[in-house]
Amino acid sequence: MHTIVVGVDGSEGSKRALEWGAAEARLRHDRLKLVYAWRPPADLYGGPGWAGVDGETIAELRLLAERRLRQTSAELSASLEGLDVERLVIEDAAVGALIGAAADADLLVVGKRGHGGFAGLLLGSVSQQCAHHSPCPVVIVPADRETHA
Repeated sequence: MHTIVVGVDGSEGSKRALEWGAAEARLRHDRLKLVYAWRPPADLYGGPGWAGVDGETIAELRLLAERRLRQTSAELSASLEGLDVERLVIEDAAVGALIGAAADADLLVVGKRGHGGFAGLLLGSVSQQCAHHSPCPVVIVPADRETHA
């Protein structure tokens, strides 16, 4: 069975990507791998009087990431019904987690959050980085379905 990896972060763009990926998995009879990437906030590691991040804080952040993935899956449960779904929570930057999870996948699906033009070029968005570095084909799903004339 083939695999479609979908990046999920709870945003509207990732929800649209999950819906698209689920529909594609259904058409192809593929399994779906949902990936939620997380990292501790940078300010936890530095600043005056820094004593390090304790294991309890890291565990709480991981539980929060797991809860967000479950919530997003529950919101879109109708789209996932009947599919073989694996849910992964990975402590890494989004691009690294998605590229790693897609190493043996047939397709990587990510959402687009809306920074276009010059701002998009400066930001180096997750979708752009995945498009450049993915080991498999990438589908970038827009957050909305607006048409622009």
